[in-house]
Amino acid sequence: MILTVTHANRVAERQALRAMFEARKQVFVDLLKWDVPVIAGRYELDQFDDVHATYLIVTDPARRHLASARLLDTRRPTLLDTVFGGLCDRPPPRGEDVREITRFCLSRGIGSSLRRTARDRLVTALALHALDSGIGCYTGVAEPGWYRQIFGFGWDCRPLGPFRRAGAQTLGAFAIAIDQDTPRRLQRAGVLQTDMLSGAQAA
Repeated sequence: MILTVTHANRVAERQALRAMFEARKQVFVDLLKWDVPVIAGRYELDQFDDVHATYLIVTDPARRHLASARLLDTRRPTLLDTVFGGLCDRPPPRGEDVREITRFCLSRGIGSSLRRTARDRLVTALALHALDSGIGCYTGVAEPGWYRQIFGFGWDCRPLGPFRRAGAQTLGAFAIAIDQDTPRRLQRAGVLQTDMLSGAQAA
């Protein structure tokens, strides 16, 4: 199942959000040792988890968290322009049709096969959400290993600058162009989850 959570339905989907914030703590704090806020010792949230954030959440049939990502409206402050602005050679793309992908999270302990499926479903959901919502560009930041995976998904991705040190990390910024050909690009790379397509998209 793919959940799209916004301010309008976040109260109804509070269980899914809590599971996502808990998974984020297990990945980003416990595993990756990020120095980010933790609420009640269980949930990872920061200043961008506000009413303007949109979340895409992949769950299993029992509605347990498998994968998720947070989308930030680039007309407002984002990680790339407030925390990691030095990664870009010039100002990053911003505007009504640009969203920043942040907190791409895959649950720990779900096994490599399910983890790969959850990842591909989330990537597919990002592409379809963009097409349905009039989003023409995603931006983001990643460390080198994850950065290479993102570029390998098949979509139209370009760097916004070279890798640079940001604190204890080496990071790179990127932009992903989304258009009607994006699903076909993902399919050629073996990432697209075709069961998620509508009839028009599958044609």
